[in-house]
Amino acid sequence: VDVAIYSLSLNSIRDALLRAQDRGVQVRMVMESENLDRSDPQRLLDAGIPILGDRREGLMHNKFTVIDGSEVWVGGMNYTDSGTYEDNNVLMRIRSTKIAENYTKEFEEMFVDDKFGDNVLAETPNPRVTMDGTPVDMYFSPDDGVQSILLDILNEAQSSIYFMAFSFTSDELGDAILQRAESGVTVAGVMDEEQVQSNQGTEYDAFRRAGLDVYIDSNPGQMHHKIMIVDESIVIVGSYNFTNSAETRNDENLMVIYDKDIAAQFLNEFQRVYGQAK
Repeated sequence: VDVAIYSLSLNSIRDALLRAQDRGVQVRMVMESENLDRSDPQRLLDAGIPILGDRREGLMHNKFTVIDGSEVWVGGMNYTDSGTYEDNNVLMRIRSTKIAENYTKEFEEMFVDDKFGDNVLAETPNPRVTMDGTPVDMYFSPDDGVQSILLDILNEAQSSIYFMAFSFTSDELGDAILQRAESGVTVAGVMDEEQVQSNQGTEYDAFRRAGLDVYIDSNPGQMHHKIMIVDESIVIVGSYNFTNSAETRNDENLMVIYDKDIAAQFLNEFQRVYGQAK
């Protein structure tokens, strides 16, 4: 079990990792150093589970787990009580040895090679995997130039762009959305209230000035999604906030899934969050 997680405070995950180790399973972890002093990581360290912190200014912001080289748990959810029970989050369970190989490669760059942030090379073994006819592209930041990929997708949007953004400060991505809206593409979004109020350079203001249907969330916890749904057929999802830090400094991962049925599930979540927004 290889775990790359920004923050861990969920006792059930902690205990499951301890039980796995007791069964003889190899458990390895990388975390954001600032969160290593919490009680649950310390319990794991005390039990002999190795955890490597990133020890740098940028964030180890990933949230993924690889199990037995064949299964990946991935999304925007930290393994915390608030992340699980209070915040808007997504976690996907994907069974694919090729996708697992990608995430294992990324994990070992950090855990084995001790390379974090921009001290890495783009070396994803299987950048596109097709599962049951569904293409899935995988990117890791900052080495893969994620923003340029997102710009290509947004610039080609034909009918709609729906997004849920915890933090959105990228002028480039914001401008691309504004340009598509001017061309007649339907745009709607929800952004986290606390981040809108605290971020410098938030795109929320520009979206509202342009008259777009972009609102702040009403969740007392965090609206923690980092999701875009383009033309109701493309899903952009992962740990990557739409910020310069995610692009240039943090360790992040992002998937682009080309599938209308999967997009429909994410669209249902968007409509639920959007319907509660203010």
